[in-house]
Amino acid sequence: MNELTQCTRRSLGGVSHAEARQPGKSPHFSVNWVVGNTDVEVIDGTTGRRSCGGSSRLCKHVFSARWARLYGKLSTRIPSHGDTPSVYCEAKRGACTYQSVKQQLFKAFQKAGLGTWVRKPPEQDQFLLTL
Repeated sequence: MNELTQCTRRSLGGVSHAEARQPGKSPHFSVNWVVGNTDVEVIDGTTGRRSCGGSSRLCKHVFSARWARLYGKLSTRIPSHGDTPSVYCEAKRGACTYQSVKQQLFKAFQKAGLGTWVRKPPEQDQFLLTL
């Protein structure tokens, strides 16, 4: 074993060994970053919020707001009142391609014997969109 491999194995604390991994005890945090941005975001895995308590840049609300801004820049048609959903779950239900692909994925999981998709509580998708 070379010096780099030994160093890496020590720094990982034996994580590379199958017997050392404890799948039921995942860390209570996750980390994400964006290429070209030096900010690293640490997320509390139990709450889904940043370590300082704020919303993550990966949360549904932030993604939906970014999508709406991008769509607004790309779309040539002018939406009429009532044309755009005001709640995230309505927007998700109305995305026909997304719903179709999601159902195909669920069926593929079933066919492969991987079980059923664990659904989150519906109230997590019941927030107002900021368009």
